[in-house]
Amino acid sequence: MDLTRLRAELDPAMAGTAIHALIRELYPICRSITGDGTRQTLARLKSEIPLEIREVPSGTKVFDWTVPREWNIRDAYVKNSRGERVIDFQRHNLHVVSYSVPMRATMSLAQLRPHLHSLPDQPDLIPYRTSYYKEAWGFCLPHRQLERMQEDEYEVCIDATLQDGHLTYGECLLQGASAQEVLVSCHTCHPSLCNDNLSGVSVAVFLAKLMAGLPLRYSYRFLFIPGTIGSITWLARNEDRAREVRHGLVLTCIGDRGNFTYKKSRRGNAQIDRAVAHILVHAAADHAIEEFSPYGYDERQYCSPGFDLPVGCLMRSPHGKFPEYHTSADNLEFVDPLALAESAATILAVFNVLEQDRTYINLNPKCEPQLGKRGLYSALGGTSVRQAEIAMLWVLNLSDGSSSLLDIAQRAGLPFEAISAAATLLSQHDLLAPAPP
Repeated sequence: MDLTRLRAELDPAMAGTAIHALIRELYPICRSITGDGTRQTLARLKSEIPLEIREVPSGTKVFDWTVPREWNIRDAYVKNSRGERVIDFQRHNLHVVSYSVPMRATMSLAQLRPHLHSLPDQPDLIPYRTSYYKEAWGFCLPHRQLERMQEDEYEVCIDATLQDGHLTYGECLLQGASAQEVLVSCHTCHPSLCNDNLSGVSVAVFLAKLMAGLPLRYSYRFLFIPGTIGSITWLARNEDRAREVRHGLVLTCIGDRGNFTYKKSRRGNAQIDRAVAHILVHAAADHAIEEFSPYGYDERQYCSPGFDLPVGCLMRSPHGKFPEYHTSADNLEFVDPLALAESAATILAVFNVLEQDRTYINLNPKCEPQLGKRGLYSALGGTSVRQAEIAMLWVLNLSDGSSSLLDIAQRAGLPFEAISAAATLLSQHDLLAPAPP
């Protein structure tokens, strides 16, 4: 079975349910850029796909960065003078600023107030805050709750450790016929945020599981890494391997009901950029294509000038542009099973373009060959006869060794699958041959 058939046979309801179920399992785990929550998450992924888990010691130099100390948290709370937990990590792990240093103290509200974070414009939501590279501590809470807090003596406890340990990440390699790779990267460092990061993680697991064992042209490397420091660490440890990356996608925020957004690679016209744009155009849905910028997710590391890998970022609603972003509203209800399934199917369609895109030579280039006597006008199934005829004529006309099937599909304004199917049929009738490499 190839990716074309795999995508055609994908049941959206079953796929969406499976992807959402994994998100539901991972949602309660308190993840960060290091620590046992990340290990627990990766162990769960390893039960689904052949995942190699890597540990990199704290203090390791990775280009201009250093792998940080490992953070683990057991409990955290703020109690009032009656012993009531007014802020409780056990209720929601966003209540604690990620990487908060250990803290035990009693203090007034005035002393506590600088360490409390809320969203006045979204008063019912808990914000997500971090302090990875500067030692600090803090709590997050809904603004309405903050406004109700009274002057009192508060017991503050953050039962956590910050000490030498490891940064942990996972990679799953599906070996194809070529050593050249398609890189799929998603971040595993966010606690209890479903769209921003669990949607990408769970869709990537679903795809890796689905594609395992298929005959693939490229090798596919799925990375499950902490944001920023994870991609920097992987690149520092894999400079030679990175040279094999021919196409890449960062997956994030792909589970909500918004339209697709694709952020191009630094190159701007890489094959992955053109493939994603082509698939989105022919999906007959609104979408947005954004130019590259050195701000965002891990694409900015893969696209740094020393690597300049052809890696773009696929999203639905872009990060920072939906009100649930980095808040407790990015929950299990915010991600939609059918949207998750559509994202998986769209990525499969992109992979299919990468797998099938080739350059051909017309073996009968002087005028059109007579297609009717070969029975080719009605030989293609699943598409209109008229579109099949036009696709064959475009393929024959542009197959001079300088245009790939994707080039032809874009110029013809036809779906890639129609052009690819036409090329396959014409090859079977000895009218096309692969161009020399």
